[in-house]
Amino acid sequence: MIKAIFHQNLITTNMHIHILGICGTFMGGIALLAKQKGISVSGSDQNVYPPMSTQLEEQGIKLLQGFDPKHIPEHTDCVVIGNAMSRGNPSVEHVLEKGLNYRSGPQWLCENILHDKWVLAAAGTHGKTTTASMLAWILEYSNLKPGFLIGGIPENFGLSARLTDSPFFVVEADEYDTAFFDKRSKFVHYRPRTLIMNNLEFDHADIFEDLAAIQKQFHHLIRIIPSNGLVIYPETEKHLQAVIQQGLWSESELTQSQKGWAYKLNSEDASQFEVLFDGQKQSEVDWSLIGLHNANNAIAAIAAARHAGVPAKHCCDALSQFQNVKRRMELKGEAGGVEVYDDFAHHPTAIETTLKGFRAKVGKSDIIAIVDLRSATMRSGIHQNTLLESLQGADKVIIHKPAEYDWDFPESEKSKMDNLQILPDIDSILTQVKSVVKSDDKILVMSNGGFGGIHQKLLDLLGESHE
Repeated sequence: MIKAIFHQNLITTNMHIHILGICGTFMGGIALLAKQKGISVSGSDQNVYPPMSTQLEEQGIKLLQGFDPKHIPEHTDCVVIGNAMSRGNPSVEHVLEKGLNYRSGPQWLCENILHDKWVLAAAGTHGKTTTASMLAWILEYSNLKPGFLIGGIPENFGLSARLTDSPFFVVEADEYDTAFFDKRSKFVHYRPRTLIMNNLEFDHADIFEDLAAIQKQFHHLIRIIPSNGLVIYPETEKHLQAVIQQGLWSESELTQSQKGWAYKLNSEDASQFEVLFDGQKQSEVDWSLIGLHNANNAIAAIAAARHAGVPAKHCCDALSQFQNVKRRMELKGEAGGVEVYDDFAHHPTAIETTLKGFRAKVGKSDIIAIVDLRSATMRSGIHQNTLLESLQGADKVIIHKPAEYDWDFPESEKSKMDNLQILPDIDSILTQVKSVVKSDDKILVMSNGGFGGIHQKLLDLLGESHE
């Protein structure tokens, strides 16, 4: 073991990696882990913007705008290529033409960070960032000091990734493809011992042909869980049940089930609930989060932490001090008596559950929901028949749908919503908000991107109107 550790330290001394696509949440996390491991890091991206750019620059990592091959230092030992990179990218072509050493982000993570860790992974269409953050915080609260890589910034830590000496490492396990040269899902590289599968729906239409294609990748993930590992999944999720039926070689525990982990609400907005196991009360959670989706995330995180040796009561005590993740129902500011919130929801199911939780939080205040059709699945129109129904919980709905999208929502669905506006750009959205907003309204912006800085533009607009 001593020789192995010495060799590992030897090969990282004076090593330099360059990351293509460094400002993505996952690749930015790779950069932080490499830096903490003592490796010199630089990176380039087409869009260098906060919060990831700020986080990286604060850690002394050099960022370069664009993909000019000259950005890759001559002494680079390995180029780590993000999954947003494709053939034709100047830096990618340079790496291939010059025969440079390269890896995908997930492969680099496996080889350099995860190879000797007890990996606890949170997977699923929705909630994996929040669940992974909860799990990392429970282990931290329990003084287990886990490493982690999460596709967001947990408020309890202030960083999206951390490397420690702990045997435990928490990772958000994304089903998106690995790289242009490796079309397997990222999560098959992580080799988890503890696996949470929160849910499974069709998403990522740019990668997967249908739901069955995603289920196949989840089946591949289950195949690599050791027999003494643990797979945690909801009894209520039929699409995951179909995956389990293809084969399960590990221990398993159910959530959302009287035969396993469940919750009993003590408040309508799910800010207080009891945690049950096999129908028996374990403890209570009293926290700042809201929504049934977060209660479901919590019991999955508790199940995973208990597999690592943390008692359920201790898990609940930890969650009562959990501060959520940036861009998950995050209050961006207040102006003119109107609060502006930011949320990452970008799928009809997530939008519906987010609005239900938000309604329980704000009571009778009017909710103005602004939805950005930014994800590849949203842009393709896959959800055109289900999105409007998911927005019924809002009092006014504004959808950002650029003119170049060559599809429309069904007239039968649009006719049900007299509070709906479909607008092509941010300026028209701001104009619409100005015409309808009133004091005590709550504006909820839902997007998985920067959305042109619309949150601050809304606050500026509200402030000017108030004056």
